[in-house]
Amino acid sequence: MGTGWRSGTATHTRISTVSGLGLKKLCVIGDPIGHSLSPKIHAAFGEQTGIALEYTAEHVTPEHLEPFLKRFFAEGGSGLNVTVPHKESVWRWCQHLTARAEAAGAVNTLFYNDDVLTGDNTDGAGLVDDLLRQQVVLQDARVLLLGAGGAARGALGPLVDAGARVSIHNRTESRARQLIQDLGQGRLVNPDEGEFDVIISSSSAGLTQTQLTLPGHWVSNDTFAYDMIYSDQSTPFMQAAAEAGSAHQSDGLGMLLGQAARAFQRWTGVLPEIAPVMRLLRK
Repeated sequence: MGTGWRSGTATHTRISTVSGLGLKKLCVIGDPIGHSLSPKIHAAFGEQTGIALEYTAEHVTPEHLEPFLKRFFAEGGSGLNVTVPHKESVWRWCQHLTARAEAAGAVNTLFYNDDVLTGDNTDGAGLVDDLLRQQVVLQDARVLLLGAGGAARGALGPLVDAGARVSIHNRTESRARQLIQDLGQGRLVNPDEGEFDVIISSSSAGLTQTQLTLPGHWVSNDTFAYDMIYSDQSTPFMQAAAEAGSAHQSDGLGMLLGQAARAFQRWTGVLPEIAPVMRLLRK
């Protein structure tokens, strides 16, 4: 595709080439972004590995996404993390996509590879890594994935690859159907079906929503409830799962660290250790 971004029919030529040497200029963008722990995480990764970097968080609304992308890389940006609601929009900008980003239709990590703007999706791998770290069995597990946005797109393929049988529920059923059609994986949930082994919330609604409910027949004492949102206290989804009968809940801090470590590796060639940063953040 040459050396420009693709956005519709327009091509936006890259102004400068980022050097792999010296200070790494990195950033995470989203709307909202004030809750992001990514700057602290990557600062810890940089200290751990001895790699000099500058990592900032920028509030970017959808209407300002295109000019921000142009400016960031033109001014020497080395790499970018992308969070809600931009993961699917940025996917369309990339000149090249990794296999998992191509499959997901969503991107959370941007970097230049041989002067080609490349998009990756490390979310699903980070999620699976964290579930396995917490000794959740995914092989043949009945998994319910709540939501059908960019986070769900990143998670579905890796969950299926790990052996899970994934059902999808979204408030807008047509969007869930589209996700299943696009990825060729998963199925629509039957509202009347029984207990799930794992229920995963991929929705960003938990950032603002104060009350949630889960059908009691979806949940048992052994159901593992996982919220992709990270929090220092129980999230609305975790509270709803507990009220429905689940004895096991987790927020998404481990997933956040896992996807961040893989992004860091993309930018630097070094995979940092997650455990010491997890201990630091949990304090």
